[in-house]
Amino acid sequence: MKKSFIPAPAVLGMLGGGQLGRYFVMAAHELGYQVWVLDPDEDSPAGRIADRHLCADYDDAVALAELAAGCAAVTTEFENVPAETLAILAEQVPVYPSAAAVSVCQDRIAEKTFLKMNGLPHGPFFEINTLADIQAAPAHLFPAILKAARLGYDGKGQAVVDDRAAAEVSWHELGSVRCILEAKLPLDYEISVVLARGQDGKVKAFPSAENRHRNGILDVSVVPAWGSACVTDNACDVAEKLAGCLDYVGTLGVEFFVSRGELVVNEMAPRPHNSGHYTIDACATNQFQQQVRALCGLPLGDSHAHSAAVMVNLLGDLWFDGCKQREPDWCALLAIPGVCLHLYGKQAPRAGRKMGHFTVVGGDAQQVYERAMQARKILGLPDA
Repeated sequence: MKKSFIPAPAVLGMLGGGQLGRYFVMAAHELGYQVWVLDPDEDSPAGRIADRHLCADYDDAVALAELAAGCAAVTTEFENVPAETLAILAEQVPVYPSAAAVSVCQDRIAEKTFLKMNGLPHGPFFEINTLADIQAAPAHLFPAILKAARLGYDGKGQAVVDDRAAAEVSWHELGSVRCILEAKLPLDYEISVVLARGQDGKVKAFPSAENRHRNGILDVSVVPAWGSACVTDNACDVAEKLAGCLDYVGTLGVEFFVSRGELVVNEMAPRPHNSGHYTIDACATNQFQQQVRALCGLPLGDSHAHSAAVMVNLLGDLWFDGCKQREPDWCALLAIPGVCLHLYGKQAPRAGRKMGHFTVVGGDAQQVYERAMQARKILGLPDA
């Protein structure tokens, strides 16, 4: 792959204006670049700190033409940006990751098929387009999880189904859309690998995180992961192979189930990942700066962790005591040694909305974990 170096203060384009885009803007600014953000939300967190915010839909032809004309390269923070948008932009300006890579990641059936074709570990699955497909699904898949093939995230667009009858009901509730039926695997624990792959094919992987979810949304990430070194090393190898098969350029998140001691790829995200937020405070180079480096043809940075870390998501529920809105006790939180608080600048808290996170860092992994659990109690969060 030919490497294309883009020097600062060039303008970089970002599709998406959420917190991941916001951190990209911050990382790009630190390296001397300007950033234009395209996002339909006039109050988007990334748009508010970008050098320019193009407030338009992701398929707006005029806005896309302006972005392509004004930017030296374009990336994305959001896998559900239409792959067609990336392809259109790529005709005029370098775009990483590619439309082809993103199109695999944004469709669960394409994703699982890709894993199967490339010999990567995955769970049993079956494509569902009609009620007849539910009847034709292998019996050994049940109990299963029925997921919409597109646009689902953070537990949305899916349902646990014990049998065919439940699958039929859930398929209708999901809107009778194209779905994937995945066997519900016995779960030991979950881990993720965030890596960066440059235009020259070189890869830098961050230490694996062990993850816990609540209501389908990431709750806590622990680094280093508590699982065996053999499992975490293998996860890095699988993630690196996956990135190579995709011919991927940029920052990539790969989520794994560990089931009966075996690794299974759950899903991949063609962008920085929530479980990689700890890299902001615990690593020599964070996942967002790696995204900038890969986009601009710069050498990837050192990805080792200089500290143990525990990251805790802060959802909008925290801002409410019953029906009454309140401000969380940040003073008490920040009094705990090693706590780093990150708020995303979102104006309206609501249940399930990611408003920020905090990371606890330190030299002793057990002490870091205990302080993170203490911090949760101070804020009134449930036990992890």
